[in-house]
Amino acid sequence: MSVVREVSIRDETIRLGQLLKLADLIDNGADAKPLLMQGLVFVNGELETRRGRQLVKGDVVSLGDDAVRIA
Repeated sequence: MSVVREVSIRDETIRLGQLLKLADLIDNGADAKPLLMQGLVFVNGELETRRGRQLVKGDVVSLGDDAVRIA
């Protein structure tokens, strides 16, 4: 896995689909569902399939070789 990038959010939480777009891991929100269904997205090292999962600061989301930490 490559270096984990920090991504800042405005609020206390953010939904997984929103974070993937904010972090430029996907081009638009519709791209999230197929990736999640294929088992390609992990949150804190665990497989995640819910686009609406609430994330908080400190969570690490990975997609392939890309990883981001919520700051």
